[in-house]
This record gives sequence, C-alpha cells and structure tokens, in this order.
Amino acid sequence: MGTAVNIIVGSHVWVEDPELAWTDGQVTKINGQEVEIQGSNGKKMVAKLSKIYPKDTEAPAGGVDDMTKLSYLHEPGVLENLKTRYELNEIYTYTGNILIAINPFQRLPHIYDSHMMQQYKGAPFGELSPHVFAVADVAYRAMINEGKSNSILVSGESGAGKTETTKMLMRYLAFLGGRAATEGRTVEQQVLESNPVLEAFGNAKTVRNNNSSRFGKFVEIQFDKQGRISGAAIRTYLLERSRVCQVSDPERNYHCFYLLCAAPQEEIEKYKLGNPKSFHYLNQSRCYELVGVSDAHDYLATRRAMDIVGISAKEQEAIFRVVAAILHLGNVVFAKGKEVDSSIPKDDQAKFHLKMVAELLMCDAAALEDALCKRVMITPEEVIKRSLDPQSAAISRDGLAKTIYSRLFDWLVDKINVSIGQDANSKSLIGVLDIYGFESFKHNSFEQFCINFTNEKLQQHFNQHVFKMEQEEYTKEEIDWSYIEFVDNQDVLDLIEKKPGGIVALLDEACMFPKSTHETFANKLYQTFKAHKRFIKPKLSRTDFTIAHYAGEVLYQSDQFLDKNKDYVVPEHQDLLDASKCTFVAGLFPPLREETAKSTKFSSIGSRFKLQLQSLMETLNSTEPHYIRCVKPNNLLKPAVFENVNIMQQLRCGGVLEAIRISCAGYPTRKPFFEFTNRFGLLAPEVLDANVDEKVACKKILEKKGLQGFQIGKTKVFLRAGQMAELDARRTEVLSGAAKTIQRRVRTHYARKRFIALREATIVMQSICRGRLSCKRFDGMKREAAAKKIQKHIRRYRARTNYKKLHLSGLVLQTGLRAMAARNQFRFRKQAKAATILQAVWRCHKAASYFKRLKRGSVVAQCRMRAKIARKELRKLKMEARETGALKEAKDKLTKQVEELTWRLQLEKRLRTDLEEAKAQEITKLQNSLQEMQNKVEEANAKIVKEREEAAKKAIEEATPVVQETQVVAEDTKKIDSLTAEVESLKASLDSEKQRADDCERKYNEAQTSGEERRKKLEETEKKVSQLQENMTRLEEKLTNLESENQVLRQQAVSMAPNKFLSGRSRSIIQRAAESGIPTDAKAAMDLHSASINHRESELEDKPQKSLNEKQQENQELLIRCIAQHLGFAGNRPIAACIIYKCLLQWRSFEVERTSIFDRIIQTIGNAIETQDNNDILAYWLSNASTLLLLLQRTLKASGAAGMAPQRRRSSSATLFGRMTQSFRGSPQGVNLSLINGGSSGGVDTLRQVEAKYPALLFKQQLTAYVEKIYGMIRDNLKKEISPLLGLCIQAPRTSRASLVKGARSVANTEAQRALIAHWQGIVKSLGNFLNTLKANHVPPFLVRKVFTQIFSFINVQLFNSLLLRRECCSFSNGEYVKAGLAELEHWCYKATDEYAGSAWDELKHIRQAIGFLVIHQKPKKTLDEISHDLCPVLSIQQLYRISTMYWDDKYGTHSVSSDVISNMRVLMTEDSNNAVSNSFLLDDDSSIPFSVDDLSKSMEQIDISDIEPPPLIRENSGFSFLLPRAD
Repeated sequence: MGTAVNIIVGSHVWVEDPELAWTDGQVTKINGQEVEIQGSNGKKMVAKLSKIYPKDTEAPAGGVDDMTKLSYLHEPGVLENLKTRYELNEIYTYTGNILIAINPFQRLPHIYDSHMMQQYKGAPFGELSPHVFAVADVAYRAMINEGKSNSILVSGESGAGKTETTKMLMRYLAFLGGRAATEGRTVEQQVLESNPVLEAFGNAKTVRNNNSSRFGKFVEIQFDKQGRISGAAIRTYLLERSRVCQVSDPERNYHCFYLLCAAPQEEIEKYKLGNPKSFHYLNQSRCYELVGVSDAHDYLATRRAMDIVGISAKEQEAIFRVVAAILHLGNVVFAKGKEVDSSIPKDDQAKFHLKMVAELLMCDAAALEDALCKRVMITPEEVIKRSLDPQSAAISRDGLAKTIYSRLFDWLVDKINVSIGQDANSKSLIGVLDIYGFESFKHNSFEQFCINFTNEKLQQHFNQHVFKMEQEEYTKEEIDWSYIEFVDNQDVLDLIEKKPGGIVALLDEACMFPKSTHETFANKLYQTFKAHKRFIKPKLSRTDFTIAHYAGEVLYQSDQFLDKNKDYVVPEHQDLLDASKCTFVAGLFPPLREETAKSTKFSSIGSRFKLQLQSLMETLNSTEPHYIRCVKPNNLLKPAVFENVNIMQQLRCGGVLEAIRISCAGYPTRKPFFEFTNRFGLLAPEVLDANVDEKVACKKILEKKGLQGFQIGKTKVFLRAGQMAELDARRTEVLSGAAKTIQRRVRTHYARKRFIALREATIVMQSICRGRLSCKRFDGMKREAAAKKIQKHIRRYRARTNYKKLHLSGLVLQTGLRAMAARNQFRFRKQAKAATILQAVWRCHKAASYFKRLKRGSVVAQCRMRAKIARKELRKLKMEARETGALKEAKDKLTKQVEELTWRLQLEKRLRTDLEEAKAQEITKLQNSLQEMQNKVEEANAKIVKEREEAAKKAIEEATPVVQETQVVAEDTKKIDSLTAEVESLKASLDSEKQRADDCERKYNEAQTSGEERRKKLEETEKKVSQLQENMTRLEEKLTNLESENQVLRQQAVSMAPNKFLSGRSRSIIQRAAESGIPTDAKAAMDLHSASINHRESELEDKPQKSLNEKQQENQELLIRCIAQHLGFAGNRPIAACIIYKCLLQWRSFEVERTSIFDRIIQTIGNAIETQDNNDILAYWLSNASTLLLLLQRTLKASGAAGMAPQRRRSSSATLFGRMTQSFRGSPQGVNLSLINGGSSGGVDTLRQVEAKYPALLFKQQLTAYVEKIYGMIRDNLKKEISPLLGLCIQAPRTSRASLVKGARSVANTEAQRALIAHWQGIVKSLGNFLNTLKANHVPPFLVRKVFTQIFSFINVQLFNSLLLRRECCSFSNGEYVKAGLAELEHWCYKATDEYAGSAWDELKHIRQAIGFLVIHQKPKKTLDEISHDLCPVLSIQQLYRISTMYWDDKYGTHSVSSDVISNMRVLMTEDSNNAVSNSFLLDDDSSIPFSVDDLSKSMEQIDISDIEPPPLIRENSGFSFLLPRAD
C-alpha cells in the first residue's frame, strides 16, 4: 500500500473518483499532506496523501491472470486488472486460489467445449489460464488423492452468472467422473432441470434484481471409490419463510403465487383465484408484474419442468391447491367475537376464503376456524381451550401459512433428490454452494439481517481459508510468518448470535413477551450494545440500528423484526392437516412425537435460521473449500460494459477486498527472483556485474536500499506493504537521473547540430546574396544591350514601313489601270460571243423547220407504202387461215413444248429423288395436273379443229365476211394465249420447286456438316463410355473379390462341417479342379510340376494320412522356430516375410479349407511385439508384416465358391478385424502380379493369382490389423518420448531468459543462448534416432512419411494449444525462442529429405503462423485483412483474437494489434456465435491410421524374392529345398 514517503512529484497514482471509483493521474505538486494531481482525463484534482495509491506503470498491457502477482495489491490495482482482462474477454482471474468470474453477457462457447476440458484435465493449478474448470479439477484431484470431500462456494449477485458457473462445474465433474447418463439425462442436466421448479417456489423480486434466490442451495455430486459419479443431491438452506406473509414495497412475494394467478382460466376458476391485488399476501407491495416477464408463460414452463423432474399430474394439482390455499388463507381477516379476547371471521368474504382454504386442503372448515381462533392448553389437571384475540389469530394464521409453505418447499426438494438419485454409500463428494450474497438497500429489514448474518459466517470461513492459503504459501517458501495477524470478524458474529446477549437472542426474548414492540426491542439493543464498536445507533432514529459488517455499514429498520421472526409450532394446525383427506397435504404434516404435541411451542425464524446456518457451516467445515466469486459487470446486462463503482461494491461484498486486506497484512507483493532482478537490477548494477546467484542478488539489492521486514523465499522475494512503492520510487529516481543525463547529452547533441546547421546556412545565404548581386549587375548589362538592339530594330522597322507604303501605292495604281484595260477587252469579247449565238440559233431554226417538213412527207409516203404491203399480207393470211395445216403446226409446237417440260420435270424428279423424298407426293400431283393440262390442251385442240372445220364449212356455205373469220382467229389466239399462260405458270411453279429443292439441298448439306460434328462428338463420348465401362468392369471385379472374400469369411459361421481331406495337396487340387470343371488334361497343364506331383500322389495313395500330416506339422514347426529369430534383411528385403510367403505358396496353404499355420504365424508376430518400448523390434516386424501383406495383396483373390455363401449382413465394427474389413481394399485384377522375377521354368518362382479360402483371407485381414497396430505403437512411442520435451519447448527457460537480460555483462551469455534450444535439440535427436531405426529395418518410406507427418501434426497441436492456454508463452521473446526451435525442426526435415520427411514440415503451419505473428514488428499498423489473409491465413478468428489479446512484449515493450482490429475480430466472433458455427480455438490431435492397404500396395515397388537365401536352420532340410535359388 502507498505511503507518504513513496509518493514524489511525477509519480503515477490512483485517486478516488465518485463516478469511476478510481481514476489515474500524475502528481504535479505536493503541499504537506495534500497532493495536486493531473488526471489522465484532463481534470486537475487535489487529494490527501494518505488517500492515494501508487500505480504500476510497467504492468502488462493485458493484465495478470493472478492478482497476487500485482506489484501493488490494492483496490484500484485490482479493479484496473479486472477491467483490462474483461475488455479482452478474459472473464476469469485468480486471486491466489480464489477465482473471480465476471459475467460476459455473451456466448463464449470456445472456452467451454470438450477440447478445453481435456486441456485442464490433470493440469497443475495456475499453469493454464484461469478457468472454472481449473477449480473443479483441483477439487476433484484433491478428493481422489486425499480421500476428503471438497466444496466449491459460488457466490455473487443475481445475474452475476452463478447458475451458469454451477452448470460448468457440474459439466466438468461429469466429464471427470464418467457417469454418462441416467435414463438418458446426465447428472448435471437433471440438477439443472430442477432449477425452474426451485426458482418458482424459492425466488422472488427484490429491490436489486427480479429473480433473487431467497434460499441457499448446496448441490452434492457424490462419487464412489473409483472416482465415478454415483449420485447427486440438492440440499437447501435458509429459506426466507417470513416473505410468505410480509412483503416490502417494491418487492414481490415468491413467484409461484403470481404464476398461479396467471394460470389458464379453468384453473383460476377451479381454485377461485383472481387478480393478485385481491390477496393480502400479495397486495402489501404495489409491484405485481415484472417487466419483460410473462407469468402465464412461466406457469406453463414450471409445469413442464415438474413433468421432467418426475412430479406426477396428481401431485402437481395438489401442489397448486396448497399454493392457492395459502393465498386464500391470507385473506381470512378476524374481528372481535362475543366473548372477551375472542375472535371470529370478520365478514362473509373472510368466511368464503376460510371455506375455500378448507376445501383446498380437504379438511373441516369448523375445525380450521377453531385451529386459527383458539388454543388448547394441557395442564396436569385438565385440558383448557382458550380463545385468541384478532391479532393473535392473525399471527396464528400467518404461522400456519409459513409452515405449510416451508413444508411444501422441503417436499419439492426431496422429490427432486429422489428423481436425481442419491448414493447413500458414497464416502466422498464435491459440493457446489449457490447462495445469496451480501445485501444493503435503502430499506433493510429482517430478511437482509439474516442474509448478511449468513454472509458474515461464510466470510469468516473464507477468511480462515485465505489465511490458511497464505500460511501454506509462506511455509512452502520457508519464510518466517509468525507475527502476521489474522483479520477476523468474530466480533460481528458474537454481536449477532452470541447467547444470551446477541441480537438474535434479544429478538427471541422480545417475541416471547406479548406486549413487546419494536421500540422496546430497539431500546434494548441500544442499552446492550452501546459500547460495541460494531454496533452504531443512528442520531435521527429511535428504532433503527447500524451494524458494521465486513462489506460496510448497513442500516436496519426494526419495524417488522418481531412480526417476521415469530413462528409458532401449533399442535392444532398439525392435527388438523394430518387429518386431511388429501394424502398430499397429510403427507406434509406427519404425526409428531407425543412430547412435542402437547402444547403450543414458540419457535422463532431467527433461531431456526441460525440452526440451519450452523448445519451448513458444519458441512462446509467437513470439506476442503474452493471459492468462486461471480461478478455482474453492469446492471444493464449488456456485454462490454464495465461499471467500476458497481463492481467495487460486489468485490467488497464478495470478500475479495477482505482477502486482499489479509494478504496486505502479510506480504502483498511477491516477485520471482528473475522478475525482481530484471526490474530492480539497475538499483545495484554492480551486483549483476558480479554474476552472482539471483537469490543473493535480490538480497543484496534490498539490503543496499536499507529495506527491513522483507523475506527471501526459495523462489520468490516477499515484500511488506509499501516496500514495492519504495523500490519503485528509488527506481524512478535512478531512471530519472539516467533520463536527465540522456536528455543533457541529447540536448548538447541537438545544440551542436543546430549550430552546425546555422553555420552552413549562413554560408549558403552569403553565397546566395553574392550571386544575387552578380545577377543584378548582369541584368543591367543585358538591359543596356537589349535597349540598343531594340532601337536598331525600331529604326529598321520604320524605314521598311515607309518603303512598304510607297511600294503599295505603286502597285494599287498599276492594278487599277490594268483592270480598266481588262474590262474593256472583256466587254468586246462578250458582245462578239452574243452575236455568234444569235446567228447559230437562227440557222438551227431554219434547218430544223426544213427537216420536220421533210420527215413528215417521208412518214406519209412510208405509211401508204406499208398499208399497201399489209393489205397484200392480209389477203395472204386469210388464205392460209382456211387451211388446217397452220393450226396443226401450232398444236405440234405446243405438244413439243409440253413434252419438253414433262421430260425436264421427270429429269428434275430423278435428280432430286434421294434428296427430296418428302416432296415426291407434290411432284406426283404436279405431274397429274400437267397430264390434266395436256388432256385439256388436246381437248382444246380438238375442239379448235372442230370449230375451225365448222367455221370453214359455214364460210364456204354462207360466204361469211372477213371480219368474222378474223374474229375466229382472234378467239383461237386467245385460247393459245391462255395455254401459253398456263405453260408459263407451270414454268414458274417448276422454278419455285427448283428453288425449294436448292434450299433443301443446302439444308441437307448443313445437316450433313452438323451430323459429322455430332458423329465426332459421339465417337469421343463412346470412347469415354468405353473407358468408364472398363473402369466399372474393374470396380465390379474388385467388388466381386471383396464380396467373395466376405462371403468366404461368413461361410465358416454358416456351415463349418468338417470334410475329410484327401491325401495332402492332391485332394485340394482335385477338389479345385472338380469345382472349376477343368478336364484332366487341363488339370495337368495347370502347373509345370503337376505331372510329377500327380505321379507321387498316386504312389502315396495307399500310405497312411497320418504320416503326411506329421511331416507337414514338422515343417510348419521348423518354419515357426525359424521366423521367431531375427533373420535380418537381404538387401532391402525382409527375409522372414519372403520365406513365409514362399512356404505358404509351396504348401498351397492359401487354398485349403482348414489350417493352423496362419494362426501360428500371427501368434509369433504378436509375441514378438509384446515389448512395446523396443522400437527396433517393432520396426523389424513392421517391415516384415508390410512386405508380407503386399505379397498377399497382389497374389490372393477370393474363391468363386464364396459366391455361394448366404448373403448375410453383419456389423464388422464390433469385431477385432471389423475395422480392417472396412478399410481393406482388394486390388483390381488388372494389376501386374509378376512380383517374382525368377526363371519362368515353373515351380514357386512363377507367380499366379491364387483362389484363397477363408483361412487365407482371415490371415490377410489379421496381418492388416497387425500392420496398423505396430504402426500405431511406433507412433505412440515417439509421442511419449517427445511429449516431456514439448512441455519445455513452448516456453523459454526462465533462468536463461534472466541471464540474457544482463546482456553483455554476463559471461554466461553464450551458454544461456545454447540452453535456449537444448530441448529442441533433444526433440531433433529423438527424431533422428527414430528415423535411423526405421531405415535400418527397411521400413517402407511410405510408412515412414506417414509416421513423421502425424508426429509433426502432434507437435503442432501440443505447441499451439499450450500457446493459446498460457499467457506467459504469448510474448515476443518466447516467440523468438520457439521460432529458433522450429528452425531446428526445419533443418532436420531438410536433412531427412522428402523421401522420409514428406510433407511433415507443412503440418506445423498453425504454430509457425502463430509464432510469426508474435515476432513480427509494428503490429498496431497491421489491418485485420493483412493478418487473416497474409500473415496467418490458416488461423481462425477465435485463434487470432486469443493470440492478439494474450500477446505481451517483454523485450521491447511494444503493443499488440490496434483496438480497431480487436473490435473487428469481436464482431466476426459474434457473427460466428450467432450462426452456431463457433468452433473451439484449440486443435485436436488425429490418432487415426492414415493409410489403407491399397495405399501401401501402390506405394511399394515390386519385390524379387527368387534369390533369397534360406536361413541355416532350414537350408539343409529336404522339406525346404524349394527355397533354394534356382539357376536360369
């Protein structure tokens, strides 16, 4: 804490502010005990020196996660740290072992998912960022390790997030406990599903919030001996019973009363309810409804919650009947009766309500009235029934109401516990306490007194725990703490609960006297506690009193203390309700013991409250406590709003400031050695130069400054209050002196620089002035020369102008004279031309007149001559017309034309028949019409001939004039013209047909062209279809193989009837040949040695079967003994795999229905890899197993007989090899199977596909499973080896960093830099050794690449997740450290080459980009687009936000990204959460098998096993002679 000595001018301090609680500023002047301060907001303030506190200007920009690490542990420091972290969405902060949780009022799903729970599981407390999971994990580990029950106390105002915090605690405990669900619902779900019921009956509106819990809830999570959740229970404490009958304005009664009044109409009528204003227990306050809350909706929600909890419809109906009865009971008003001190229902309305209460509780109305208005007193002599006055009857009524409601609430809790399920045998539990917090209103009554009494008790428990934690810290650091005083509040507790003189005892005493009033009670308090330092009597009130609680002074009004405290246990009430016809009501009031039921017994609510509180404290004292303080940042319930005054009040009420006070009583400032030397080493630079131990250096620095009372622990320096400020003041002085020296040097430098610049400027100015004068002189000379030149040019200009004028005048005169002569000549020529034209016109006219006359005469002469010739021709035609020959010639001519047209039409028809088949009918029609025309023409010709003959006869007979004959000729001519027109029309139609034919031909050509293109496309499509068909064929064949193999595997389950084998291989060969239908000759041709084999088999037919089996068993036994040894490698080929394969192929083990060789081989492999830690053995067998699997994959095919197996589906995932059956892929038949490149002379060296039986296929799948198992074992061994190093690699060693701070003064600087990458070099060494092991055993490079890809992915996940969970790792220097380590890994990948490292380096993309962001400079200048697209494209917005907010520069003191970028990130995160796509910012490790058999087969090259030398154990055995290499 700050003192006057520590504050100097220029110090940064905190000052109290009425609006902001605390504001910062800088001291400008000190006047005795008054200080003038310039605030950071621009305001000037004056404060007392004792009321200000120093500010830590070197505090991290993102705050500290544990406030015990603050340099100044005081109220403004705590508030500023919480505010800084809240702005970064860091809602959790430690204060030692206490967790402070600030409600963010927004969804933050990424910090509560399963990834986060996995990270906190088993992590040491304080290693990761503060979290509610860390508290739950500590409680669980303590319970498991120590066998002691633990409790987690969650406190805070309503709306601070207590319920959500409790939910997260139970989720995490369920995650650790492993009890998945009960009847489909988890334990925490069942507990949380009970919340709506408990809130309806236990919550009410108070002055401060609308849903305040008026009871304490202790949720017990019960565990068995194995640490698994075995049950749960809800314990309730301290229900506020007095609220049922007395409610202060503007509060409300319990929610259930208002919910029932808002129920559906039929239920309201059923219970005879109405508006809440009509009930006495509700209308004491004018508040009946809550803003934004629908009581009708909440009523239905409560009914649904009751269904979920397991309360039947009948029980629900009974519950609400009881609630309605309580409301009616409150309206039963009493008046004076006829007898003295008697009472009766006041009026008909009171009687109606009394009757309704009796109906609802199913009891007798008269008995109910007697129970309320009378009391039975039992004396030794007789039983006396005494009447009660109206006031006593009302007290009796209220007592009955409170008793019924309390019993109902207890029944609900018991019912919920039965639904959840408790474990009576549980020995350990973790309890979560959710209880109301400290209350201080303008009007504080009996309820606030009880609540604050509870919080005083809990605060004492809290103080003891904090003091205990302080003691443990001091003991751990081995420092002396014996003189530290414990801050206790026992005096307040004695004031309240001490017997016989406490407030509760005095209140009970006052309630037992009928004539006591609140005035007499208050006077009694004043007299009893007038000297008590915690009790204060107000000056302006006679009934109020003030108690100085730990959270501040609270003024209580004692007006209703007596009424609210009275609670009678009345036997009449018990007997009445026990006799109820309603089993539910009778169950609430079981029969009392005989001694209890004798008489009315006074019982105060305060005493009962104290007993329940004592029970709760006993429960808490029997457990190891953990504390979570929930804080509501604002009353608006909005995110990103931080109200300082409100939060300070909550911290004070939550005891956080009290805990700070306890810490300040001891050593509030604790600094690790390296941080202390880093900060205060400049106070004694000679200590750092001496290169002494950090602990010794810290001690010398403190002794040099003359400080007393500090303590040096094992790892930290412990400073008393004020010593940190003293050291900072000394440090500020040193820094100020250094700054002044630097300023003096800089100012000298600037002054000299300014002088040199001034001198240089003077020289420049002089040269400029001289140049300017020279320029002016030169300008004068230029002007003089220019003037002379101008005069010369002006004179020349004037002379030339005069000359030009004279010359122009001469030209004008000459032009005029010449123009006059030209005009005269033009006029003469014009006249001569006009005369010539007149003469020409006249001569033309005369010639034209003569020509016209001559022409006219010529025309007349010609006309006369032509008329004469025409008359002669007419007479000649008349003579010819009389002859028929002329007509015949015309007819022939027309016929010839028609024939010609017909021929042409036919020709066109033949030419276009192929192209115009569709037009054939039209052409036919044209031909028909043409034929008709010909017929008409012939008819017309015949008719013409006939008419002409008749006309000729008439002409001869009658001598017809020439005119008539001419008319006949004209008529014939008309017909000929008509025929000619028809012919023309036919020609036109023919032309149109030709045109249409041409169009059709053109369209045909176009269609032919497009058809050619389509044909090409069709050919290409057919090619693709053929390729697809080929692929389909291959896939079908592959599927057929798979189905056949699966059917073979099922065949054994369907029918495994053992068949007697024939002799050895001969029977299997004969059986295969018979099944496949191969003739005898074809059977002999199946193998080059088949003839000799058959010959030997025929010779051995008569020998016993037993001898062959024994021989085969001996060979198998020898093979197993051989492969159990380490046979090594031939080149890069594993000998064991090759030997096994050749033996199995030679013995035809793949084709038999039953054999044990496969099981023995698998057993041998399994026995060999039992030692999981020996990577050399695992690599050897991985190489052998993968090679053998490759040979089997390319050799075996499913037997055709497998297709006859029943098509039955079975779940392959449930068996050992089910997973392998799913991942198993058969190779296509088209794959080249010539793996053995030996001679083609036959025998084993010629490879063919073998139809495998069930044992072979099962062996193949078992081998696949072993390949994956060995691969996983090797990968996991390497992960185990490097995991401890990864935990050290994410953060630079502190000792090395502290040494580097000393810079050039440290001799060990080089060694420290080497130590920085020692852990990384350990990882590189492990990777190198591992790679060498795999290479030595010739593991396929494909598998090596997969191993290292997954290992680097594991490194990426571990480093990245640790980086995001630990703020101390997100620093600039730590980024440089990790970057140097990543460079070591990159160098290793380069040395390992792509053949073995593959894409392993790319798997580190997350940590590489995150580290790149940490070490990049000028972060505030970077935009969000540059960060998310250029710098860190792989990282999500949640990850970028996490790194940006956790980053701190411990090397240069720079800042993270700008606030605008942070705001934009928040917007994007909010959008993601609204879209329900919010993923965790943590990465998940992939432990799957990243390859299939097909992938392995494709990646491995063909293997030549023909020249493999058999091992000595079997080389000399004649049964293995086939293994010997053959000469070509």
